[in-house]
Amino acid sequence: MDVSLFAVAFNGVSLASILLLAAVGLSVTFGLMGIINMAHGEFIMIGAYTAYVVQGLLLKSIGDVYYFVALIASFFVAAAFGLVLEQLVIKRLYGRETDSLLATWGVSLVMQQLARSIFGAPNVNVVAPSFLNGGITLLGATISFKRLFIIALVGVTLFFVWALFYRTRYGRRMRACIQNREMAQCLGIRSDRIDSTTFALGSGLAGIAGCALTLLGSIGPSLGQNYIVDTFMVVVLGGVGKIIGAVAGAFIIGLSSTGLEFLTTASIAKAAVLFLVILFLQKKPQGLFVIRSRSLD
Repeated sequence: MDVSLFAVAFNGVSLASILLLAAVGLSVTFGLMGIINMAHGEFIMIGAYTAYVVQGLLLKSIGDVYYFVALIASFFVAAAFGLVLEQLVIKRLYGRETDSLLATWGVSLVMQQLARSIFGAPNVNVVAPSFLNGGITLLGATISFKRLFIIALVGVTLFFVWALFYRTRYGRRMRACIQNREMAQCLGIRSDRIDSTTFALGSGLAGIAGCALTLLGSIGPSLGQNYIVDTFMVVVLGGVGKIIGAVAGAFIIGLSSTGLEFLTTASIAKAAVLFLVILFLQKKPQGLFVIRSRSLD
């Protein structure tokens, strides 16, 4: 394989990994609640800033280990913000897609301004652990340890998410609510608790994605906005509520974006990917993978 093509493919996989981490939670919450959460990108920002704060508190005392603490903290801080948002706003908008879109868009603007007020407008940087500096040469292309770490992190996280959704009582109840909420409620499942827990979980996964992004560059209040459009395209293309759909959608979007950017420019690549996704959805509006509902027609 040509060196440049291999590098492009690897960068595509790296981008797909980040999009996947952000899209899994969004896909499940959209499929479960019917909520279009325009503030999802801000949970990515919260995760990134949490890593920045943890760095300031622990870097000098525990060294490189601080980053693993930051990963855990990013998940729980973003999940806590998500739980608060769900209780105060989202809870009142179930099944109202247009209202939820407008409300969460307003929330995203408030959260961005809050970040500017706390951390300032200039971007800040997070120091990567020393063991992630450098890279390896493979097929003549240099592969950074940072991107390899991100891919491994996403793989481990995705495994735990899969185990939670398909090997636990909570996962069975969550999938029951997606398939037929009314029947699940009749069987005694507290769908409101499932909604709150799932929304917090999805927000926490976005927080981990934000922490991972700190390894690739500086962070600022608009960090999440750089990924929210691609994340929504992953969800719509793959099909809402399906982990396998999020995986497929993320890799299609990630590889297509980097491949077209290599051949053209970043702006043209984004426009072309969006155009291709729209064409695909004209033929298959429910995405690549569709949840089989037990609802009666």
